[in-house]
Amino acid sequence: MSSRYGKTLGATAVGGALLLALTACAGGAPAAADIDLGSGPAAAGQVKKGALDGVTLTFASYGGIYQDGQEAAAVKPFAAASGAKLLSDGPTDYTKLKAQVDSGNVTWDVVDTDSIWAERECGKLLMPLDTTIVDTSKLPKDMVGKCSVPAMTYGMVLMYDKKKFGDHPPKGWADFFDTAAYPGKRAIPGVASDAAPGPLEAALLADGVAADQLFPLDVDRALKKLTSVRSSLVFWDTGARSQQLLESGEVSMAMVWSGRAYSAVKNGAAFAPQWNQFLPISDSLAVPKGARNPKAAMALINYYLGASEQAKLTELTSYSPVNSDAKPTLDPTATEYLTSTPERQAQALKVDNAWWAENQEQLIQKWSDWLAR
Repeated sequence: MSSRYGKTLGATAVGGALLLALTACAGGAPAAADIDLGSGPAAAGQVKKGALDGVTLTFASYGGIYQDGQEAAAVKPFAAASGAKLLSDGPTDYTKLKAQVDSGNVTWDVVDTDSIWAERECGKLLMPLDTTIVDTSKLPKDMVGKCSVPAMTYGMVLMYDKKKFGDHPPKGWADFFDTAAYPGKRAIPGVASDAAPGPLEAALLADGVAADQLFPLDVDRALKKLTSVRSSLVFWDTGARSQQLLESGEVSMAMVWSGRAYSAVKNGAAFAPQWNQFLPISDSLAVPKGARNPKAAMALINYYLGASEQAKLTELTSYSPVNSDAKPTLDPTATEYLTSTPERQAQALKVDNAWWAENQEQLIQKWSDWLAR
């Protein structure tokens, strides 16, 4: 996963987490079958008091302010309420997770992952959700997978220079590609090793493809459209670089993550968002196949999804909540960049994560070749 907020490495080494987890197991932690989570499924954000006394779980994520926010909003409160001992690890590393599953020595219990990766590895490296424990009733239905739930949400959005285009703002991705009516440089993500939703969908929309006819993506057509404006493109490879391009005014428009857009505007960038057909994105929470205590892991996910936990996570990180009942307290600018409101959801482009999961690995080579031209 790319660095949307300049995430840093997690503080706990894998070896330490493994040692502590093995120590907890040796100390007589209750078996999964002995855990009593109460009668009937708990609503999101709830767990039976003391239900996980003696259980040790490891939560793995991407570090930095994001994982700090996750821990403060949900992980530590869950530990206090359930009695579980929670360890943190990171950053999420798919090679490391695969090695754990393949060896049968899984030390991560709940992992924050890319949503497309989670879709692709469902049933392979990740186990199906236990919906008798995980309450998904308040989540966006198209973000809930068989093996994962959204951890938070944000979006890929069109940002434009208000000084240049304030009197005739762009109406959508077609205007992003119209360099005659909207002159100037455009910024788009350009990481050779990471083909992801954004540039291809925008190019096809600009080339006249209807939103409900985008998938399967005509990749060659999309790249041809991108080539037509290539001389005007500036490529960013990190979230920090995309934010810098807005703050410096080096570009007139940019396709950037909504969190970075908010940070740039908060820092004084004279840019505004055009939300029409923005691309919704989320991280996912999942349980590795072979996790030692899947019921406890599912209980942690369920707690994390609570309305108050999600609201606090948003207040701490600026990512949008996934629980429809969450009401974070934010300043007016931050509120404008929430992607989870009914108004924003009505403007969102539907992205086919299943198609991306099936085709992403092949697309990476084609995307890399195009960038190298």
